[in-house]
Amino acid sequence: MNNQGIGTKCVQAGYTPGNGEPRQIPIVQSTTFKYDTSEDMGKLFDLEASGYFYTRLQNPTNDYVAAKIAALEGGSAAMLTSSGQAANFFALFNICECGSHIVASSSIYGGTFNLIDVTMRKMGVDVTFVSPKASEEELNAAFKENTRAVFGETIANPALTVLDIEKFAKVAHAHGVPLIVDNTFPTPVNCRPIEWGADIVTHSTTKYMDGHGAAVGGCIVDSGKFDWMAHADKFPGLCTPDESYHGITYAEKFGKEGAFITKCTSQLMRDFGCIQSPQNAFILNLGLESLHVRMPRHVENGLAVAKFLKEQPQVKKVTYPGLEGDEYYEIAQKYLPKGGCGVVSFELEGGRAAAESFMKKLKLIAIETHVADARSCCLNPATSTHRQMSDEQLEAAGIPAGLIRVSCGLEDSADLVADIAQALQ
Repeated sequence: MNNQGIGTKCVQAGYTPGNGEPRQIPIVQSTTFKYDTSEDMGKLFDLEASGYFYTRLQNPTNDYVAAKIAALEGGSAAMLTSSGQAANFFALFNICECGSHIVASSSIYGGTFNLIDVTMRKMGVDVTFVSPKASEEELNAAFKENTRAVFGETIANPALTVLDIEKFAKVAHAHGVPLIVDNTFPTPVNCRPIEWGADIVTHSTTKYMDGHGAAVGGCIVDSGKFDWMAHADKFPGLCTPDESYHGITYAEKFGKEGAFITKCTSQLMRDFGCIQSPQNAFILNLGLESLHVRMPRHVENGLAVAKFLKEQPQVKKVTYPGLEGDEYYEIAQKYLPKGGCGVVSFELEGGRAAAESFMKKLKLIAIETHVADARSCCLNPATSTHRQMSDEQLEAAGIPAGLIRVSCGLEDSADLVADIAQALQ
């Protein structure tokens, strides 16, 4: 029973009720928790005992769901956050500080690009962006003495480039730093980056994991494999005493398996408070229970739409890693043999104006600032999610101004194709 399938884990992992306890994960809708003595509570503040004292840091409902996602990804520990943006920020800032440097793929979600390129720069964290197609030599050239992490997305949103996880992990480890991979689009149903060498995995659980546009959230999963103490000079936050927490050295006290998430919880969540609400965690778990059933349908619909678009004269280019002829098709066969996701990007002849006209004519597929949902939706990234990027940055990220991103939901594929066909006409 130790090698249960992904579907069984989607349904069962993370929470096992005892005799007479609720079969469904309980919603612990409480800000605080009661203890008999100050000594009992003091042990929690000293990280000498497990338990809960304030939901801003941890909550039982959240921990049950985080444990399920850790099991799905094959990690040692996980934590939920209020959003995917919070997850990516925490994952990076947990090992970076003023004076640090990050190597990141240039082909990532616009909000994350802005987080790293603008906000974290203001915090004194430098970044070098590299192409997801960069060679080992080009990747090596991007590193500096103060580099502390490498970041990329399994399938980039919305460019749909596919990260060569093994290559990026190899180079990161050669420089003594971890690889952090945002695995939102494939989900662990279609790709588990830890199996390919990633050290930390993040998710916007708002997307496929929830799957119904009901609850915003994020998650960080630690593989438990990166040896922080072997590179102690690079990660003083994990490998030297934390005076804000009674002088605890996380990597010594909690080992490779628990240091990263413990520090992230007891330090960053304590100070920033980006906790996911227990109610949202409960909704997320409902989505996770059907994730393994939904993802194949999203892939099926995405491929059907991509094949149709490829044959249309009004379409300049179609990007979908599962489509034969796509520049990432071969690498997708390696990392995503069951398919990637239901998101298709395409560029119309006529650029931005044509894209806006096309979207106005859609009847079934809705224009939304959302993706990876049971209901199909679309947007023009240049005028929405990525509007903070210049045209040059958009081109570098593989997102021309006339690009349309369509997220294929769970409807009948024939109806999705019909809606796109009439809008093209």
